[in-house]
Amino acid sequence: MTSADAGTGLLAPGWAGSPAATATSDTAYLQALLDAEAALTRAQSTLGLAPAGAATAVTEAAGSGTFDLRSLAERARGGGNPVIPLVADLTEAVGAQHNPYVHRGATSQDIMDTATMLVAARTLALILADLGRTEAALAAIAAAHRDTAMPGRTLTQHAVPTTFGLKAAGWRSLILDARDRLAAVRAALPAQLGGAAGTLAAFTVFGSADTHALSTAYARELGLCAPELPWHSLRTPVADLAGGLAFAAGALGKIAVDVLTLARTEIAEVAEGSGGGSSAMPHKANPVRSTLIAAAARRAPQLAATLYGALAAEDERPAGAWHAEWEPLRDLLRLVGGAARDAVELTHGLRVNADAMRRHLDLTHGLIVSERLAAELAPLLGRARARELLTRAAGRAHAENRPLGELLAEERELKDLAREDLAALTDPTRYTGSAGALTDRALERR
Repeated sequence: MTSADAGTGLLAPGWAGSPAATATSDTAYLQALLDAEAALTRAQSTLGLAPAGAATAVTEAAGSGTFDLRSLAERARGGGNPVIPLVADLTEAVGAQHNPYVHRGATSQDIMDTATMLVAARTLALILADLGRTEAALAAIAAAHRDTAMPGRTLTQHAVPTTFGLKAAGWRSLILDARDRLAAVRAALPAQLGGAAGTLAAFTVFGSADTHALSTAYARELGLCAPELPWHSLRTPVADLAGGLAFAAGALGKIAVDVLTLARTEIAEVAEGSGGGSSAMPHKANPVRSTLIAAAARRAPQLAATLYGALAAEDERPAGAWHAEWEPLRDLLRLVGGAARDAVELTHGLRVNADAMRRHLDLTHGLIVSERLAAELAPLLGRARARELLTRAAGRAHAENRPLGELLAEERELKDLAREDLAALTDPTRYTGSAGALTDRALERR
């Protein structure tokens, strides 16, 4: 296997080939590490702690693309992280005149954490863009199907009617929740600068009289937030990322599992615009986008759990807890990035079968509106008698395969109700409650 084969996503069709895969690749991570190193030298230069020539030299070397990923990965075993061999290679690339200013005052975790925040910020920008496209598609679907009645299902069974517009509006609400959470997390991502044990002591040796100004300048160079404190063992930024990404995976997963249910052959109320094929059954058009999104939603909570577990980080810099974050965080970014990409395709191509929804409303012979009938008939018959009559009629509707309204019309106690009234009372499309108004209200959210 060549080095190009590593990380291609052969077993990860959910994120393979996605913009998030590119943004979280080894190449992208390496560039983020180099960007962090170059920004540190530039920040020191702006405060007069390093020559301008050093800032230029380090920045140029960091953008040269001449670093060997495989070699760095193999040598990372020696110190437990890739920063140590990278600093050695970057120092050599900069040259003797300016290489004393490479990594000056920093520790490996400063660079690794900062690079991780850069990778996260760049990937979240892609995810947020896809969430925006998905919510726009769902808004259009919800508006178009505001009054499209369908069975509401609870505990897998028909409950009372609802509308597909309200369902789509609910999906959109979750996407907006995910967007807001991830946007807030992205806006707060901090640079990391603390030195060997979080005291910034080495920077004072190198002439920094105001280390907060240095941290602020460093963050500004990177487009990240200035940290209030070094957070080597205070892992709030990573935990916030974990929570936001896991929530986003779940929000996308809700859409996926609903589509998977409604796209079953025997239901067929929705279908993906272009289903995937089968290696054995030519007739199949599998809901592949939904399948991959659902798979991501099932993996995300466990990855987030690892990251939450890393909050218990001992001392001023931890052994193991910090190292345990790297892979699950990248996996989370990739999974959510891939799921967000697939959600765009899913929602823009979703086909809605309103006729099937209407047919399914009659599968229970009108019993789907039994709640309404119980409420309407109680004032006429008394609550207990109304329930008794409806229970008997429900049994007959199933046994005789007859509509509930027709059976009720034969009841002597309901002779004062016109057939037209009974037909209206048992029409499931007339019992969607406030679904339309709720949809309208949900679509007001921006």
